[in-house]
Amino acid sequence: MEIAKSLICFISFAVVLLFTTSMAEAHVKAHHHEFIIQATKVKRLCETHNSITVNGMFPGPTLVVNNGDTLVVKVINRARYNVTIHWHGVRQMRTGWADGPEFVTQCPIRPGSSYTYRFTIQGQEGTLWWHAHSSWLRATVYGSLLVLPPAGSSYPFTNPHRNVPLLLGEWWDANPVDVLRESIRTGGAPNNSDAYTINGQPGDFYKCSSQDTTIVPINVGETILLRVINSALNQPLFFTVANHKLTVVGADASYLKPFTTNVIVLGPGQTTDVLITGDQPPNRYYMAARAYQSAQNAPFGNTTTTAILQYKSAPCCGGGSAKKGISVKPIMPLLPAYNDTNTVTRFSQSFRSLRRAEVPTEIDENLFITIGLGLNNCPKNFRSRRCQGPNGTRFTASMNNVSFALPSNYSLLQAHHHGIPGVFTTDFPAKPPVKFDYTGNNISRSLYQPDRGTKLYKLKYGSTVQIVLQDTGIVTPENHPIHLHGYDFYIVAEGFGNFNPKKDTAKFNLEDPPLRNTVSVPVNGWAVIRFVADNPGVWIMHCHLDAHISWGLAMAFLVENGNGVLQTMEQPPPDLPVC
Repeated sequence: MEIAKSLICFISFAVVLLFTTSMAEAHVKAHHHEFIIQATKVKRLCETHNSITVNGMFPGPTLVVNNGDTLVVKVINRARYNVTIHWHGVRQMRTGWADGPEFVTQCPIRPGSSYTYRFTIQGQEGTLWWHAHSSWLRATVYGSLLVLPPAGSSYPFTNPHRNVPLLLGEWWDANPVDVLRESIRTGGAPNNSDAYTINGQPGDFYKCSSQDTTIVPINVGETILLRVINSALNQPLFFTVANHKLTVVGADASYLKPFTTNVIVLGPGQTTDVLITGDQPPNRYYMAARAYQSAQNAPFGNTTTTAILQYKSAPCCGGGSAKKGISVKPIMPLLPAYNDTNTVTRFSQSFRSLRRAEVPTEIDENLFITIGLGLNNCPKNFRSRRCQGPNGTRFTASMNNVSFALPSNYSLLQAHHHGIPGVFTTDFPAKPPVKFDYTGNNISRSLYQPDRGTKLYKLKYGSTVQIVLQDTGIVTPENHPIHLHGYDFYIVAEGFGNFNPKKDTAKFNLEDPPLRNTVSVPVNGWAVIRFVADNPGVWIMHCHLDAHISWGLAMAFLVENGNGVLQTMEQPPPDLPVC
């Protein structure tokens, strides 16, 4: 009898457990996708190129998920180049194997091979994106990743009638991989792009382009959510819409206290969510983007890309006969000057987290990292055509005087996980080896040639981290968008000149600083970020100007496992590519 009772109890418990588990799993939705990397004929600026794309689409597919969902994306490489895909801004909690940067968390997917990325998006809502993280393939291999609130939840602002991703990009009238290879061969700066684009289209002001200009329809009284992504390789961009106010409500998949502006600015890698309402006379209005250029005397593309905000009742578009004062040609907005750092500063200083932030106050790891370019002397065995940087040098870049070198036989994460020696060291310096007037005009030429190495900085699980990111005037000061993989961080302060802990600490916002994954370090200035090292793995931090990555403007953190399964990296998947 007792045995029978025990058996009934056990069966009942098993049924309850199974039901509970099934209910929990039912709330976790998995989205399955297949990305085929392939060469596709793409015509822009009158010329057709065999561009590398995903599923023949440029830009690639838009992925839409809810906060809490899982993505399973099988990437099949049918192109002639190695490739990886990075899910920009996704925290990848314990799933570093799915992060994507080549030779950091994985070896590349070779031509003819495949790899399946599996990860869950937790606690993030807003706009993220995905892109190739191998050579310069991300010039054409990129797309948006929209994270909606969980099912049954809503936005903390007016529910928009529609979501509209706007991917700001760059287009080369050449093979971008060849552009990078030529730059590496010559040691000079890579050629600038030939056009900027919105959703892959240059717009009305470029040759052979006006027929395909991106059009965003809107009704009178309608509010739409523009999800603006700077997917350009090398250029921060201003963006505006003629005669319309933009209400900023989020950035990098974190909500903000709403504020209204005429123009937004995004460094490469950054996203900004803005509400726009159809409150103007029905017409056609240009949405426009062009360069913010902070590096003095450096060549850049000074053209303007456009899309069209088109009222459905506008006279040009089925809304009746033309009326006095309404033109068919879209209205053009005013854009800031290319070097308008004041507008950039006003915009970035408007960012506040929607709610009180849980900012670390007791700091375990305090790092001071200088970022900037450099010039290597021409090696004696190189001919002059291989040293086409300024005065016969070769461009380089560094953090704390270390120019980051990626391995080629193993990824950093594989080497760490398997204990493979000789791939990297953990002696990245917590401060620059030489203290100098970082933003001064008379920087010693001895500081122009950094050391080259694969140096990581080790962090204990759960440690609190503060990093001062300090721009330098080596070669030229510049606004650098610094992206940290695997983490969001609070930007507690930014300013100009050299960071002074005695006076600048008083400026820290520890109440409601913005939470981001990419910080634009001001030209000739600094930014301070804070985060908790709660995600074990190897995470690269790099400038998102791709020309600077190839020169070594990066470093990586090795975050150790904590205690127990939930503080430990998952095991590598069986189909992880080998080098």
